[in-house]
Amino acid sequence: MQLADESAAQLVEDLAARLEPSPAPVTGLRTAAASAALRRGRTCYDHLAGRLGVAVTEAMAGAGMLDVGGGFALTPYGKTFLTSTTGAQPAPGRRPLARGCLDWTERRQHLAGVAGARLCETFLARRWVTRIGSGRAVRLTPDGGRALHELLDLDTAGL
Repeated sequence: MQLADESAAQLVEDLAARLEPSPAPVTGLRTAAASAALRRGRTCYDHLAGRLGVAVTEAMAGAGMLDVGGGFALTPYGKTFLTSTTGAQPAPGRRPLARGCLDWTERRQHLAGVAGARLCETFLARRWVTRIGSGRAVRLTPDGGRALHELLDLDTAGL
């Protein structure tokens, strides 16, 4: 599906912004800490979101692994990266291999689809990210910071 023009795309973005949940009012230190943790990194269904998810997505695009020009698509280099990092061979199926998902905190896209799910699963299994409590918030571990710097030349300060 393709939108007619930029004004149609802007209309969709504006409607999506109005429908997204409002952040919970900050009523104390615990609420503020939880909100900050969600903004830094979280899962969005089964893929990474927040500053962490957006940073990984942008690093992949910058390295030529992800084509974000006309939608989201893994390049041949991106497919090789996905296979070598996750051990999973990207296979066609009912679910798209890669698609963009608008991040409600960063207002930019993060990687969803099979590729996003496999990366999130791998990052959790290798303890590059760990869950904070029982919720959706995740934090990047020191091992994860080193791995993302090696793999994607990603500056993880602030993530």
